[in-house]
Amino acid sequence: MYLHLGQDTVVLQKEIIGIFDIEKASLSKYTRDFLKLAEKKGRVVNVSYEMPKSFVLCVCDGNPTVYISQISPQTLKKRAEQPLTDDRLF
Repeated sequence: MYLHLGQDTVVLQKEIIGIFDIEKASLSKYTRDFLKLAEKKGRVVNVSYEMPKSFVLCVCDGNPTVYISQISPQTLKKRAEQPLTDDRLF
């Protein structure tokens, strides 16, 4: 299954390590340092130019990627938990 993160960006759900509230998580020095390092290494993808509300950490083939999204972590969680039905396809 895929999770839509905003704009034209989707990721495989099995690659998601965590969905985080960017405001709350950024209170921690360790999280800020992690995000700075990921950006320095070119591992950050900004999904939207709007005010960010969440970041999603994914790992594919051992390579971490951080997606910055304008969608709230609660909404992303609901999307991930929602079963795929025919009415969501069309």
